[in-house]
Amino acid sequence: MALFDLPLDELRTHRSESVEPEDFDAFWDKTLAEAREHALDARFEPVDAGLSTVEVYDVTFAGFGGHPVKGWLRLPVGADQPLPLVVEFIGYGGGRGLPHENLLWASTGRAHFVMDTRGQGSAWGAGGGTPDPVGAAPAYPGFMTRGVDAPENYYYRRVFTDAVRAVEAARAHPLTDAARTVALGASQGGGITLAVGALVPDLVAVAPDVPFLCDFPRAMTLTVRHPYREIGLFLKTHRGRSAEVRRTLSYFDGVHFAARGRAPALFSAALEDQTCPPSTVFAAFNAWAHEDKAIEVYDFNDHEGGGPFHEAEQVRWLRSYA
Repeated sequence: MALFDLPLDELRTHRSESVEPEDFDAFWDKTLAEAREHALDARFEPVDAGLSTVEVYDVTFAGFGGHPVKGWLRLPVGADQPLPLVVEFIGYGGGRGLPHENLLWASTGRAHFVMDTRGQGSAWGAGGGTPDPVGAAPAYPGFMTRGVDAPENYYYRRVFTDAVRAVEAARAHPLTDAARTVALGASQGGGITLAVGALVPDLVAVAPDVPFLCDFPRAMTLTVRHPYREIGLFLKTHRGRSAEVRRTLSYFDGVHFAARGRAPALFSAALEDQTCPPSTVFAAFNAWAHEDKAIEVYDFNDHEGGGPFHEAEQVRWLRSYA
């Protein structure tokens, strides 16, 4: 696929037309306050993964509504003092996988916590183990329109709340250093990272990689790829509900979270990416409030972005922060 979005010089100044709700902060303050009425109850059970350099814990904690959410905590073997902490969020449809997977961050000498995404984990990878027990109104298959009738019911209200609680759970382990906590993820994981970067006030860095869930008004009309296309297909059937849906999505737009970004950030964008179009990524990057920010651009890549090349860049970049 050749370049299809704005030229790079225009991307660098692109701003979203997404309208921020007046009660955006109040909505999220209330949401998190309600979640914290439930005890976090973070539990860490050792897992024999057959590894000699990394030890793994099967983690359960209380997320949105007190619902149990799973995760893995990976630590370098022999750690005896609190380590810098990397909290990772997963791409759309994936789960936390198996305990022996995803060893990069623990191999750098950091603690690594990966959150399972509720209701997902059956589209790719090695699966997940966190159900989403909340029912919803009629929706198009997938997750993008579940509960889209109102912000209070929307699926990503639960996911973003789980993510904040995941940071709190990871920090509860005695071998993680709360003062050196980083959030990162790719695609959906990048979109979740943007939310966490706004809702958790004391992260030392964030790294949203080709982030999803940004600049909804542009994304849902620019690309025909899923998952954004789920929204258009829902509205194709549910005629006349566009304003209602756009209002709900505005509470979850990475652009508005970016405006509250409180930590240094390393973004990435791929110029042939039709899943998360580069203009939607740049809309969030350009809105990111912290002045210490950078974006890596992969000119001829689709949604795979920089892949292992970008992982190497993240490893290099994070040395300055955690």
